[in-house]
Amino acid sequence: VPKAIVSDNLKSAVTRASKYEADINRSFKDFARHYKCVINPARGYAPQDKALVENAVNLAYQRIYYPLREMSFFSLEDLNREIKRLLGRYNDLLFSRKEASRRELFQSVEREYLKPLPQATYELKGYRRAKVQKMGYVYFSPDKSYYSVPYRYIGKETTIHYTSSMVEVYYYHQRIALHQRNPSKGSYNTNKEHLSSTHKYYSDWSPDFFKKKAAIHGKHVLGCIEKIITAVDYPEIGYKRAMGVIQLHKSYGSQRLDNA
Repeated sequence: VPKAIVSDNLKSAVTRASKYEADINRSFKDFARHYKCVINPARGYAPQDKALVENAVNLAYQRIYYPLREMSFFSLEDLNREIKRLLGRYNDLLFSRKEASRRELFQSVEREYLKPLPQATYELKGYRRAKVQKMGYVYFSPDKSYYSVPYRYIGKETTIHYTSSMVEVYYYHQRIALHQRNPSKGSYNTNKEHLSSTHKYYSDWSPDFFKKKAAIHGKHVLGCIEKIITAVDYPEIGYKRAMGVIQLHKSYGSQRLDNA
């Protein structure tokens, strides 16, 4: 990775040009942050700021594009293969005033100034704005799905940063939630740590949950709860009835409940 990238003032790199401090495109800034390098755009109408690049483009046309201009290719792979061959030959050419080629100068001089590449590959990010709903989720429109955030942010406006594999939720530039992206339409993606204590309790409801609670009070209570849960088609109705039976131990005690 180079220490700095000197770009033109094209819109995909620079949102607002400035002689002193340019406003860099958000996606390009993310790219530079990932590779830990600096974006330093050239001044407007000042090609001398990147004269080496301007000259390299001209030489690439002469050495690579010009020999290819009258050749026919029937696939992109064939074209790239020929470009790679000509590029290798171009990099191995000796400079007229130096006893070295571009490849040799890179290996002996430039390489030691480069930083190592990060282990993770860069993924292009997209952005969406979303308000945290009363149930503690943000709506992610690209997949028509929902992602949980800490319940204390309910009602707040957030920004969603997403890639092909991750979904991050930010509130005032602070990340408040991180999820693996789930491509399933209409899915609810929940981190239990984001839920309030009440929501956590309800999210644990399952047949095994109620059987464990019933077994504490006796085998007859357990048998009754099993029948209640299996007798209904909609599980939440059975769960509520089962909880109603189990809660009777608070008024009558476990022994009397089991006898009943």
